[in-house]
Amino acid sequence: MPFSVVMPALEMAQETGTLVAWRKKEGETVSKGEPLLEIETDKAVLEVEAPADGILAGVSVHEGAVVPVGETIAWIVRPGESAPPKSPAGSAHRTANEPAHAAPAAREISSEMPAAAGARLSPKARRLAREAGVDTAKLRGSGPGGAVLAADVLATQRETTQQSVNFETPGSVGRLMAERTTQSWTTVPHFFVVREVDASALVEARQHLVSATEQNSGVRLTHTDLLVALVARTLARHSRVNASWADGKIRLNPEINIAVAIAVNDGVAAAVIRNADSLPVKEVALKRHELSERARANRLHPQDITGATFTISNLGMYHVDAFSAIINPPQAAILAVGSITDRVIALAGQPTICPMMTLTLSCDHRVVDGVRAAAFLDDLCESIQQPDKWLT
Repeated sequence: MPFSVVMPALEMAQETGTLVAWRKKEGETVSKGEPLLEIETDKAVLEVEAPADGILAGVSVHEGAVVPVGETIAWIVRPGESAPPKSPAGSAHRTANEPAHAAPAAREISSEMPAAAGARLSPKARRLAREAGVDTAKLRGSGPGGAVLAADVLATQRETTQQSVNFETPGSVGRLMAERTTQSWTTVPHFFVVREVDASALVEARQHLVSATEQNSGVRLTHTDLLVALVARTLARHSRVNASWADGKIRLNPEINIAVAIAVNDGVAAAVIRNADSLPVKEVALKRHELSERARANRLHPQDITGATFTISNLGMYHVDAFSAIINPPQAAILAVGSITDRVIALAGQPTICPMMTLTLSCDHRVVDGVRAAAFLDDLCESIQQPDKWLT
């Protein structure tokens, strides 16, 4: 019986995905669990594994296509089997520059704005050309059969304006990340709690553990690794901060899965360290390193970016003193971590130089009130000042 390969849904609000590349060609043998294709969502470029053993057949989507989640894009068959007939809808052949709901009939030959040699224009390309005043006769189509796509119109428009204006158009990940953060900022009632904490014990703990971790695994332990472990253990005592807002209700999450913000070429990927409250620090470091390497190589798996219950964003390595982060819905909170910097503080009535760190907790007020946020941050600061108590 053929197994269908579908565009996966990796998050609640996802409607489409972009097929970046096939890792196997039609007719090649595939094994269950091996990388089959790469897709792009608003979070990252991900690897999708083969759902079964067999032969890849009936590929109906080409690289660059935008496909609704749940739509069959290929089949895996056994020797002697054939892929089921392709759907007449033809929606799998949409390009990344056409809307997901566009029907094939909309790709008619343009009659109102003829392009060179009778080239076809997609509806979006025709609209963009009309709005921008672009002469379609000068357009070169990059679509099937020389069809003019929206990207062709935008490229021509950029060329004509580049002499006087310099700008950068974000890629898919950057653009969708901007949309998601805008939606979060405008719909989630954010409030912020800020604390400065003496990081002396945290620095000492890292120095104590770094040699053993590096010697055993080759991975260098970071302050972020220690914070992931400490935050996760603190969340175990503050279930509301580890909760989510979904369908107008507060949902208490049974697991503590920490997302760590990782810089990639076109934005930020939030890779997830699962059950972080029960992992030793060395395992946290190994997992964080593995996820970072895959994220920067565009080799994340779907399970690497889903299921997070809390996020940590650390900009300390970029010498940022403090900042406020935007919540990743449906999570209830995100922790922004600044750099560890020597500062003069009053200790027992005397000026003392200590390595200080600023933590800013962004909270969804529908889930976490001020008292809960303050209590969590207070406990976390206590853990940072006594890491050996929680990391042994």
